[in-house]
Amino acid sequence: MSVNVNRSVSDQFYRYKMPRLIAKVEGKGNGIKTVIVNMVDVAKALNRPPTYPTKFFGCELGAQTQFDSKNDRYIVNGSHEANKLQDMLDGFIRKFVLCPECDNPETDLHVNPKKQTIGNSCKACGYRGMLDTRHKLCTFILKNPPGGSASVKKEKEKKNRKKDKENGSGSEAGNQENFDAPNPVDGDDDDEDWAEETTEEAQRRRMEEISDHAKNLTLSEDLEKPLEERVNLFYNFVKHKKENKTIDGADKEILAEAERLDVKAMGPLILSELLFNENIRDQIKKYKRHFLRFCLSNKKAQKYLLGGFECVVKLHQNQLLSRVPIILKDLYDADLLEEDVIFAWAEKVSKKYVSKELAKEIHAKAAPFVKWLKEAEEESEGSEEDEEEEDDDENVEVTDRLRSLYQHSLNAWLEYFFSFLLSGEVHVHLLMCFNI
Repeated sequence: MSVNVNRSVSDQFYRYKMPRLIAKVEGKGNGIKTVIVNMVDVAKALNRPPTYPTKFFGCELGAQTQFDSKNDRYIVNGSHEANKLQDMLDGFIRKFVLCPECDNPETDLHVNPKKQTIGNSCKACGYRGMLDTRHKLCTFILKNPPGGSASVKKEKEKKNRKKDKENGSGSEAGNQENFDAPNPVDGDDDDEDWAEETTEEAQRRRMEEISDHAKNLTLSEDLEKPLEERVNLFYNFVKHKKENKTIDGADKEILAEAERLDVKAMGPLILSELLFNENIRDQIKKYKRHFLRFCLSNKKAQKYLLGGFECVVKLHQNQLLSRVPIILKDLYDADLLEEDVIFAWAEKVSKKYVSKELAKEIHAKAAPFVKWLKEAEEESEGSEEDEEEEDDDENVEVTDRLRSLYQHSLNAWLEYFFSFLLSGEVHVHLLMCFNI
């Protein structure tokens, strides 16, 4: 059964149709997943790669996705009803398929990975514009462009124009400016194309295209891997930087890799394991910038940092256990930990990273610092109240002083007035006032 691509159009004779999405739930427990049985057919009707709507579902549901192009299996982790996915597909169609001008789905996407832009052109009305790239799917599209990157297409266009000129086919083809220049279908052109591709320059370009394509495939495959594997990839990336002694200036690269693998919050846990040892106090200062990129205004990352801190204490227990409060203060002073994160950690002893016994010891050692932090916070609040009271006292004092000055001035004026009355000049002055 088919449905309208644009389901807001109720016309039964609407020419743009697509198959109704079919979903099948497989597995049990943590391994449960939803296979979109006819994703290839649906994507073909939308003129988009089947990976795009599948990944869109993953972004919207916060679920991992899996692609098996050989067997046409497109999977979203978790149990999801077909109707729910169909409604979600409408969102994908609105954002990435329909033309913003005429609402027709006869559109093509044009990806430029270098400029990080996604163009959109409509064959129905001639519209050309740019997509809003804020949606998470756009990152995936930029890494996995439909039919290759814009730079590859430009090379093909140049090559086609060059051949047209050589064949004397005029400037029509040379002046034609389309996002996607059609490839020659003529048999002779194919022969020429093949001959040209055997040159060293063409082979070099082809190898670059293959390596870029392989890189994009690797990036997308990494994102589809389980969390544990992605964490291991990030661990090896940081370890490699450390072993090559390039770690000091690699803070931006490390953050970018964590974001690519979608393990940013867990970054401080890995960094703690690789960058901290018994000299942790000096290392906090040395690698402050690395940790700040993860921990600044990110409470989840700060919690993982505390977990990493516990692991380091476990590895160097003899040297670090007694210094727990000092180390925590160093982390706090470096703006890597916020008060409420520390208080929340101090309230609950967890055996997530170390044994319960050691966790209790660490919390006991940390107690003086946590107490100091609470008292400092209370003092800060109290000092603000005291300042307000002092302001009120000052206001009262100023008011009393003004009242006293006013009373003094009034008394002085009355005294002068009465002395004036007692003098004999009062009659003359009164007569002058009343113009008599």
